[in-house]
Amino acid sequence: MQRYFANNVGNSFIIKDDDYHHIVRVMRMVEGNEIYCVNNAQQVARCTIENITENQVNAKVVQWLEEEIELPIHVSIVSGLPKGDKLEWIIQKGTELGANKFIPFIAARSVVKWDEKKGDKKLNRWNKIAKEAAEQSHRTKVPEVCAPVKLQELIQYAEGYDMKIIAYEEEAKLGESANLVKSLNGMKKGQSLLAVFGPEGGIGEKEIDLLTKHGFTVCGLGPRILRTETAPLYLLSAVSYHFELK
Repeated sequence: MQRYFANNVGNSFIIKDDDYHHIVRVMRMVEGNEIYCVNNAQQVARCTIENITENQVNAKVVQWLEEEIELPIHVSIVSGLPKGDKLEWIIQKGTELGANKFIPFIAARSVVKWDEKKGDKKLNRWNKIAKEAAEQSHRTKVPEVCAPVKLQELIQYAEGYDMKIIAYEEEAKLGESANLVKSLNGMKKGQSLLAVFGPEGGIGEKEIDLLTKHGFTVCGLGPRILRTETAPLYLLSAVSYHFELK
């Protein structure tokens, strides 16, 4: 059954814009069809389409549901701006795996340069990808995708997190394997984790030095060297295993 994020007033949801188009034009639903709706408070309801107008769908709540879908800790993924559509892949698959937020990072070794003039359009696309992936994976929250930040902005932003780590391939080459486990063991349900990943060329030594001086822990992600689009998914899978499957 299809899931949509929408605003509600009491037991009525109002669905507009792209989701309206998806219901009416793509799925060709009619009055009486059932859907899931999720409001801003992350409450999920099984609903019946009550009526369809020229620009909105009105859905009535049949049953409010209790769902434990989200990761027990809030994971923000900081990705050094990669080439091509790799960041879109990270956002889509990272949303499916439970990420809470995505923060693109203008790293020293990022080949891609952030174009402020095209920034709003690209940011809107990234957030749309997150929303669609959240609906597909039956999340109760749409992860936020932030505008790219520079190193000093990232350091300031990180001050509000309970745990901060850097995935660093040089540590993996040296056989470091304990810091990620120690970091996750030190966290409790409801706390926040900020995880930094470099672009294709990795994170520079100066960036590592500055981040570690501000409380970041350097972690290896196993003995294999992972691509920039693979490493965040590895981390999210490890978090899920640690908190949800053990």
